[in-house]
Parts: sequence; C-alpha cells; structure tokens
Amino acid sequence: MGTEIIVNKTGQETRLAVLEAGRLAELLIDRGDNRGFVGNVYLGRVVRVLPGMQAAFVDIGLERAAFLYVGDIYREFLTMHEEQGASSEDTAEVPKGRSSSRANQPPIQDLLTEGQNIVVQVAKDPIGTKGARLTTHIALPGRYVVFMPTVEHVGISRRIERDRERRRLRDLVDRARPKGAGFIVRTVCEGQPEETLRADMNFLLKSWERIQTASKEKKAPAMVHEDYGLVLRSVRDMVDGELDRLVIDDKDLYEEVRGFMSDFMPTVKDRVHLYRGKDPTFDNYNVEVQIKRSLGRKVWLKSGGYLVIDQTEALMAIDVNSGKFVGTSSLEETTLMTNIEAAQEVVHQLRLRNMGGIIIIDFIDMEREASRDKVTKTLEDALRADRARTNVLRISDLGLVEMTRKRVQEGLDRYLSEDCKVCEGTGVVRSRATLCFDILREIRREANRRKEAAAIYVNTTPDIADMLYGPRFNDLESAEEALGRRIIVRALGHYHPEQYEVYAK
Repeated sequence: MGTEIIVNKTGQETRLAVLEAGRLAELLIDRGDNRGFVGNVYLGRVVRVLPGMQAAFVDIGLERAAFLYVGDIYREFLTMHEEQGASSEDTAEVPKGRSSSRANQPPIQDLLTEGQNIVVQVAKDPIGTKGARLTTHIALPGRYVVFMPTVEHVGISRRIERDRERRRLRDLVDRARPKGAGFIVRTVCEGQPEETLRADMNFLLKSWERIQTASKEKKAPAMVHEDYGLVLRSVRDMVDGELDRLVIDDKDLYEEVRGFMSDFMPTVKDRVHLYRGKDPTFDNYNVEVQIKRSLGRKVWLKSGGYLVIDQTEALMAIDVNSGKFVGTSSLEETTLMTNIEAAQEVVHQLRLRNMGGIIIIDFIDMEREASRDKVTKTLEDALRADRARTNVLRISDLGLVEMTRKRVQEGLDRYLSEDCKVCEGTGVVRSRATLCFDILREIRREANRRKEAAAIYVNTTPDIADMLYGPRFNDLESAEEALGRRIIVRALGHYHPEQYEVYAK
C-alpha cells in the first residue's frame, strides 16, 4: 500500500488526510473562516516603520498588521513598483540577492515610509499573537515550476539527482524565462517534456501580469492574488506518480479537482475517486481513530516506550522514555532500540502536528558514540520524507538533539484546541491543600479588617468545603478559637476550582 489522500468536507470545514501505508502522516484543515494566507499577494500600506527593529508593520487587510523585515525587502522591486504606480519540498540552491542577510541592505527607514503602498506576499500565517510575516520576494508556485519575478536565477530541486536531467531542465527554463526573472524547477518536473514546462511557465507569467494590473487598479489594502484553496494546493504540491488514490466525499470538490488534474496532470486523473459510502469518510479509512490516538500529550511506541510532547512559548520539547520496554540483552542495546524507534515517531509527530520553530528532543542517554550516531542518522533519514525545511544538530553527550523546522502556519494542536477555561492554558490548578491554607490566611485578614463582625463566611467549591470540614477541620477549629468568631463555610457548585470568597458580617 502506497500513499493515499482522503478529503472530507463537513459544512465549512475541509479536512485532508495523507496516509502512508495506511498510517496517518499529515492532517490539514481549512474551516473557511480561518484559512491560511501563505502564498497570497497583497497591495499593502505601510503603517509604521521601526528603525530600532529594522522592520515595518504593513496593513494588508487582516485583523492584525503584518510584519516585514528589512532582509525580506527587494530594493529593485520597490523602485519598479513606484515607477509603475514555495514549498520546501522543492528547495533548490538559494539565488544571490534572495538572502535575508542585511549586510548590504540599506536601513529600512531609507526603503519605506509610512503611508507607502507596497506589493507583498505572505510568507508565514499569523501565529498566536503575532501578525503574518511578509516578503517582497514574490514566488508563484505552479505544478512544475515556481516563478520568481524579482530574482534572475534558475534553480533545480535537489531531489532531481541525475546530472543530465538537471542540465536539460536548466537549459530549457533558461531559454524560456523572461529577462530579470527566475524559476525553480520542482521535483515533479523530472522527465516532463518541454511543452509541459512551457505551459506551466506561461500560466505563471500571466498570473504575474494580472497581479501587476490589479496592484495599479486597486486601493490598499487589497488582495491582488489568492493562492489555491487547501485541496487544490495540496494536489498541486503533493500528487505524483507514487499516489495510489485520492478520495473525496464532496461532489463539487471532486469535479473541481478532476478539472484541475485534466489541465495539469492528466496522467493521474483516473486515481481520483468520489466517496459514496454511508459511513463518515474518515471513519471508513480509519483516520478518525488515528487522529484521536496520535494527538495526545503522551504518544506510545510499539515497543512499550513513549514520548511526552510539550509546547512552550519559545520551543517544543519532546522527552523519550523507555516505559514498559525492558529489552532482551543489555541496557545500551535497549536504550538504542528505544531511541531509534522514538526518532522515527518524532518525525511522524512533527509532520502530523505541523510542529515548527525550535524543537528539543531529549533521547535516553547513550554511552557509546556509535549509538548516538545511529540515532542521529535515523532521525535524518526519516526527515527526508518531510516536505518542510529542517536543520538538525548532532546529538549531544546528554542525549539532546536541537533542531529547527520551518513553520509557516499554526500547529495542529493549537488549531484543534483552545486554552482550558479552568487552568487558562497552564495545564494545572492549585491543589486543594494550597487553597485551604490560602483561605485560612484570608480569614485572619478579614477578621482584622472587620473586628466588630460576629462571624466570617467562606464561599468556596464543594471539594474545598469537604476538605475544610474533613482533613483540615482541626485547622478551622483552631482559627475559630484564636479569632473568637464563628467561621461558616458554604459550598457553591458553580465556582471555578480556584475561586473562593471570604467576608465578615
């Protein structure tokens, strides 16, 4: 069994699951009101320039102003615009002039002014409290190539390994590209005839012409180009000869995908199927169960070990534990087997949850250098299947691996959940014993404030009331004797677990 893509549409929500050998590898969700913005091109208006941060806030019509770093500004493109009025899977060698290095870049206050209009593309979606990240290095992805109107460069996907094919594609694209612009040749382009590539290039060139026309006619802030929706974008970027089938349970979406494939990938069009079953689509393909099983804080390994995954503000921490696995021969061998299995599962979780940013993996300590090398190699090999750009540092003597994974969207955990109204996202609440002693101290404060009152009343939750009249009853009696007042505790079921009120009358 190879790769399958299952698409489920429920109301305004569209879910796309990628199955590899029957196992859920990626889950993408679009709910209409919160779809991604990456790839969209906008005519924005600069609302604030920050010399101290060498960045600017740009209004592109979203809820929060977007962020533009000086290193993401293409000077020649700004000049051109004033005169006129990609997926990481296909990462190629980086063209000159496209680096975010600021070594030769003028300060941002010399490039932008408040109120200025500027054409930008969203490079990262808004995440948490941060606005979208922008770039003026426009990149328009097609099925076979990515068009870069601001960079004169031809890049070839590193996954195309044959030198003769790389030269053929480079020469072909170099002859057909307009002067001053560039293209990156994607992996799926390997072996394609010249007319197929030219058709894709012409389509992107026309798209760029429409963007330029719209940027002159519209008033900022305004969107001048919208990337494909979730399903068509995924079909464009994911579908290749290794796809076994693509199943869609919505007829309109099915027809849309078939039409897209007829234009851009007719050879695989017959692998698209309309789901007609009575059971929910994800239930039929065992996806729903895998979603619930795979997205918990603790993830079990087949051997009996497990991962613990915690998200912090700055990074993602993944802890590897041997759990129930006791091995068969030696401690070193048991540790190595657990860590190798964990390395493979870590990569699976990174893809499934769409984790990004800084990631710290705490493997079980290994004494031998050779064992650490095997775990590092396993991790690197597994990451080859990941379409996101990653960078892995060598495992340390303490068993820690530091790595980064490109993040352009909110992680799946954050997208599918919200902070608990009880603990407010901390994951814990104060213990009952802690609250009992807090209440006893507050009783003394209230007694000192209201010396004339005959009694002190405590409103709290039933759990805390039971504890005050149970294990902490002696402390309550001692407080009554010391203060010479009656203390009356009342249980209120609608109180927050940490809520209490102390007053005297």
